[in-house]
Amino acid sequence: MSAETTIDQAGSAEGFRAEVRQWLAENVPTEPLPPWTTREGFDQHRRWEHTLFEGGYAAVDWPVEYGGRGAGLRHTIAFAEEYYRARAPERVNMGGLYLLGPVVMQYGTEEQRRRWIPDLLSCKTIWCQGFSEPGAGSDLASLRTRAVRDGDHFVVNGQKIWTSMGGFADWIFALVRTDPEAAKRRKHAGITFLCIDLRTPGVQVRPLTMVDGTKGFAEVFFTDVRVPVENVVGEIDQGWKVAMSTLGFERGAVFGDHAKFSNDVTALAGLIRHRGLAQDSLALDELGRVLVETEVYRANVYRLAALAESGGDLDRTASINKLYWTEMQHDIFATGLRLMAEDGAIVAEPSATAGADPVTAHAWQQWHHRYWYARAAMIFGGTSEIQRNIISERVLGLPMEPRPS
Repeated sequence: MSAETTIDQAGSAEGFRAEVRQWLAENVPTEPLPPWTTREGFDQHRRWEHTLFEGGYAAVDWPVEYGGRGAGLRHTIAFAEEYYRARAPERVNMGGLYLLGPVVMQYGTEEQRRRWIPDLLSCKTIWCQGFSEPGAGSDLASLRTRAVRDGDHFVVNGQKIWTSMGGFADWIFALVRTDPEAAKRRKHAGITFLCIDLRTPGVQVRPLTMVDGTKGFAEVFFTDVRVPVENVVGEIDQGWKVAMSTLGFERGAVFGDHAKFSNDVTALAGLIRHRGLAQDSLALDELGRVLVETEVYRANVYRLAALAESGGDLDRTASINKLYWTEMQHDIFATGLRLMAEDGAIVAEPSATAGADPVTAHAWQQWHHRYWYARAAMIFGGTSEIQRNIISERVLGLPMEPRPS
């Protein structure tokens, strides 16, 4: 990593922005990397992640003692905005950087931090999230993967599904049931947060082909997998608290990601031009509507950053943010498909866009992929319906939804 690894918090965020912009100009690949959903593409994205690490930009907001730059929110936002402006490659270790890393910092032991965080930050180790199961998606507490204590190991049996990047990951952080009897009294009890090396005997990973034809998901099977007890993060049987913190990181504000959605609106404007709709009032109305949505989100990110810097509590905003950005993202890509009319039905295959100019063909193919991902985003991390329930009950204080006893 770069020798200059810290950021002077009293310094100018714009000065840091200029530093980042220059580094990205010198290091971002001149040609887009292949999709990360192929082995070749994933390996190239992984090498890019290591380049970020060596430059000191893998996680600028992480504390210095864990290998970050100690960046404040102004600097973090500046980095993200420049990253997306430069059209830098999609990040592929976000499960580790945004989820496991913060969880281990908060709940892990010092030995776990020393063992996992450096390799996570350098992208030597890729992590995936093992929460969802068949029949235990939205109702996460109904999970059935078991871990039985056997001396200084747990023996794990069960299945996880919809595991993002599971086919490329080295480790998985999973929720397992360690006390089935406790679940009879309270279903959130008796769950443990356990980290598992996917190369352990008894682990089988099966990639899943998604609706857009890519293999970004996997299902993971555990058959008598022996996992050291020392891999438990937090306390045994108290994993629900750790899991809720993980989901809070996943649902909460990712400072600077608004720039990604601004790029999407810019791409939509380009698509409108290529369709010959630049003077079409209905198309321009649609473009203006999603532009306003992204600008509202950008303003909200800056508002939350100011709130956090003043010591405000962002926990209550997590579900609001998750609901807004996922619905907004879907709206952007659904709008694009509507404006493409009959061409919006084309499957995202190169042969389906034969005859189109390269820019338009690439836009169509990417638009389909991103549209289907946007559909999934309204499900993972808690569906939009669940987020609305959380907002109504925990933020607005409305009566709770009737639930079966």
